[in-house]
Order: sequence, then C-alpha cells, then structure tokens
Amino acid sequence: MADDKPKRVTDIGPPHYEKFLPPVIKDNYGKWKYHEILKPGVMVHYGHSGDKLFTVRAASPRLMSIDKMRDFADLADKYCDGYLRFTSRNNVEFLLTDESKIDPLIEDLKALNHPVGGLGNSISNIVHTQGWVHCHSAATDASGIVKAVMDEMYEYFSEMKLPAKIRIALACCLNMCGAVHCSDIAILGIHRRPPRIDHNTLERLCEIPLVTSSCPTAAIRPTTTPEGKKSVEVIEEQCMFCANCYTVCPSMPLNDPLNDGVSIWVGGKVSNARTAPMFSKLAIPFIPNNPPRWPEVTDAIKNIVEVWAANARKYERIGEWINRITYPKFFEMTGIEFQKEHIDDFKFAGLTYHRTAQLVR
Repeated sequence: MADDKPKRVTDIGPPHYEKFLPPVIKDNYGKWKYHEILKPGVMVHYGHSGDKLFTVRAASPRLMSIDKMRDFADLADKYCDGYLRFTSRNNVEFLLTDESKIDPLIEDLKALNHPVGGLGNSISNIVHTQGWVHCHSAATDASGIVKAVMDEMYEYFSEMKLPAKIRIALACCLNMCGAVHCSDIAILGIHRRPPRIDHNTLERLCEIPLVTSSCPTAAIRPTTTPEGKKSVEVIEEQCMFCANCYTVCPSMPLNDPLNDGVSIWVGGKVSNARTAPMFSKLAIPFIPNNPPRWPEVTDAIKNIVEVWAANARKYERIGEWINRITYPKFFEMTGIEFQKEHIDDFKFAGLTYHRTAQLVR
C-alpha cells in the first residue's frame, strides 16, 4: 500500500550535498579503489566499477569578480558537463570523465592566465584571510602578499620537484581566520602596540562592560578621565594586540602603520602521516609591511622553501625536517637570527603535552 503521508518540507539549513554531486561521484560514492597523479595538476580516481574521474586543478584568486566566475562556469560547461568545485585552499578543480578533454581544458586555462598544478609534491594555493580589503583588525594585507609570494614560487606550483607537499597560509592578524596554526609555512600579521583610546567618543559609542569583558587577558578596566568622563584604560603588559576590543568598540583602534607588520611561522601540519599533527612555531618575529610587493616577506618564504627542498628527505614535511635536524640547525641553515621572541614562556604548556591519539614508542 502506498504511503500517502505527506513528506515534511523544511527550508532550514542548506540543501543536501548529494544534489550537487556529479553523476560519476554519486555512482561511486564510497567505492573508489585508488587514485594517482598523472602529471602536475591532473589526477585520476579509479572506481571498483571501472569508472574514472579526472581532476584538473588550477590556481584561482580567493576574491574574484563575477566575470571570472562566469569564465570558470563556461569552461565547466564546455568540458565537464557543468561540474567544478573549489578546494579549501581556493584552487578550482574541474571534474571530467573524458580524458581527451584534459589537454584542451589546460590550454584554455593557460589562455586565461590560470596555471595548472598544486597536486602532489608541490605548493598548493595559499589560503588566506581578508586583509586590508575588508577586515577591520588586519595588521597586514592578505591578497597582496599572497600574489607577491606565489609569483615568486610559481615554479613550485606548476611542477612536482619538492621533497613533499607544502602548505602555506596567511592570516592578517592573530585572530587567525586562516590556517596559520597548522601550515608548513605561515604568514601572520601582527600588531605591536595596544589600542589608542579616544576618550571623547568612547562613552557615547561603546558599552564599557562589553569592552572590558571582550579582552581575553583582562587587560582592559573601567576608569574615569580627569575631565570626569567614563572610559577605559589598557594595561599594556597584559595586552596581546588581538583587536577584540576594537571589534566591539570603534573608539579603540589598533591599526598602526609604523608598528604593524608580518611574522613568519614554520613546521605545522594537519596530516598524521609519519608523525602526529603539529602546530606552527615562530621563525621570524617581525617584518615591516612593505607594499605593494613585500619583497622581504617573499625572500624569507623562498629562502625557507629552498633550504628545506635542498636538505629534506623524500616525503618529509618542513616540520618533520626541522624536528630531525633540530631548531638550532634550522636557524643556522636558513640564516634566520634567533631572538628573544623565540623563547617560549607560555606557562600552560604542560597542559598541552601529547594530546594525540597517535602511539609513540
């Protein structure tokens, strides 16, 4: 007997992802046999059914115009039955079932100035935050630095000549909207001075209890100015320059063209192959902002990559290589000066030891 009971309809939440899967993926979901990389930027998945799914990965900007999105959509319609996807690191991947269409697609992508690569032992696209384009608490730009770095590192994206894969991330402040805490190389914007307080407007624009409670280190406390206005004060020794206070109170701007800049971190990874996942550690405490091309940042990234590439073992990620040679040797080989900021004085470190499911002998 047919079930005449009406189905429940709801508009809460996103549509189910299965509605957007290409037919070959839907038919082989959970039934893939293995995959292999055919050439830089091109991968194939083999299903137990005998089906093949070809992936062509190309670099794309994180912030793109409507015209660019239409260009990608046109290529997907032309070669992939309309199917493409974006990776978590802003690469665009075209999903094909016809192997003969791979090379024509690559030629069309090159004509649009989008290089193909980023698979296997190479540098993938740099995942990054908003930067000066949109973020109110940014200590540096995001898109500008990423463009400058990837222009210099282009050969490592389009070829697979590195010892292992490498993931680079950028966050424009230490609130870390990006993946800088767990990337092989991380570019992190940093503020170095506490917020400037506009006592004349703070009482009118901000809720003082909300401002004081927004500080994660309790560096902000209520006060009264000599003129009798209710305001706040900042204990500089406790301030970690996170800009949480500016998020809730526009009378406490943190941006400072003279003292804002970039720090470089190394050794993180999400993968648990060979070793457990690792957090990034400080390599270069401060590099001044130098737009539009940030040559000092670009040179620092390229130096670290090339020293690692010349000395690492096959499939050895940057953090694994550093742990093998030790950090003193890393500083010596890269020519990076060891400074007081490299000394880890985090007093709760004992609470974070060996929190992993990986067995250690």
